[in-house]
Amino acid sequence: MTDTTSVSSSTTAFLNRQANNVNQAKAATGSVFANMLNQTQVAVGLRPKTGFSSGATYEATTIAGQTKAAYDSVVNATKAALHIK
Repeated sequence: MTDTTSVSSSTTAFLNRQANNVNQAKAATGSVFANMLNQTQVAVGLRPKTGFSSGATYEATTIAGQTKAAYDSVVNATKAALHIK
């Protein structure tokens, strides 16, 4: 008769390694997704990039704040060109 314990133990070890690899891939995917979600929330203005939740530093990191700054710059340049105060 042949000894099946070595085959059984190597099969178990192989399956455990595969499960570990799947768990590592799952964790890495979750981390990447969480990072992308956080960056998207910061860009849209749903979450502050730093501890600031209002003010110039907060607005400078959001799309809405950057758009407002660009608009204000155009308005100020137009006023200066037309000599309007």
